[in-house]
Amino acid sequence: MKRKMWLSMALSALLLVAAGCGNNSNNTEPSETPGTGSGEQAETTSYSIAFSQYVEHPSLDATREGILAALKEAGISEEDNTLSIDYNNAQGDPGNNLSIGQKLRNTKADLVIAIATPSAQAVAENVKEKPILFAAVTDPLDSKLVNDLKQPGGNISGASDTNPEATKQLMGFVSTHFPDVKTVGLIINEGEPNAVVMARTAEEALSEHGIEMVKAAVTNTSEVKQAAESLVGKVDAFFITLDNNVVSGVDTIIETAKANQIPFFSSDRDTVEKGAFATVGFKYYDHGYQVGQMAVEILKDGKNPGEMEITVPDKLDLILNLGAAADYGIEVTDAMKEEVKDPENNIIE
Repeated sequence: MKRKMWLSMALSALLLVAAGCGNNSNNTEPSETPGTGSGEQAETTSYSIAFSQYVEHPSLDATREGILAALKEAGISEEDNTLSIDYNNAQGDPGNNLSIGQKLRNTKADLVIAIATPSAQAVAENVKEKPILFAAVTDPLDSKLVNDLKQPGGNISGASDTNPEATKQLMGFVSTHFPDVKTVGLIINEGEPNAVVMARTAEEALSEHGIEMVKAAVTNTSEVKQAAESLVGKVDAFFITLDNNVVSGVDTIIETAKANQIPFFSSDRDTVEKGAFATVGFKYYDHGYQVGQMAVEILKDGKNPGEMEITVPDKLDLILNLGAAADYGIEVTDAMKEEVKDPENNIIE
């Protein structure tokens, strides 16, 4: 009796094993082991960036747009939830700018990007534990952001938005094609180091051609109109540097220059597109895109900004606004146009 019971139990066990094996071999549903299952969606990496921008004006806004475009091309954007942005704008106020720098001291962002020299200085002074990139900074050395352009060191790098050659070439263009210009009026906020550096380069270049520079100082954007008007009757042309407060009030300079038929030269393409006559420069969108590519290397590849070389614009070209020329009483000659290397993109009708 016992023997029959054991045989029955053994047979049942064999049947259960066979049934189990049969189920495994015929299973058509995918296995979903956590972390490795074929039915699991690949986890998306998300990044966060804190922006500090000194003021809103076309060049700085275009810089930020270029940065975001480079990130988006690399698969990092707000639209697909792979990027979150903490955007801070000082509205041209030094107190606000300092407060933003202090706020970002304890940021949880993966990367801090400062746009314009004052913003970069405030961020560099306060943010020590996170990587920093700067853009639209005229002279990183003079601004004491870094000690070496090739090996910045520390936690910071970026791109300068000026090449001294651009200012020299523009002053050379003025002296060659505007022989009646003996004085150039400069509206400047001498509290901005970048403006002072560029003004010095321009003044030295003009003096080589026997042209005098006359300055009208401002401390904020609201004073730009009065400064421009104060130069009327004293100068033969207007010029501005990459001076954030002045560029923010550039509409009033354009208005004054046109009303008095005073040729107006600027240091950035965006101002020429707005109505100045000429510059030697580049697109700030492209400048920002370059910084955005650096940001991708930091976020995705873990690159140390202190080991990333600071770049300067190298594709300089004369940019002319032909539509604005008549308003300044300028007759555009073939010789002027011939100086433009890329007329399709850099002669604005």
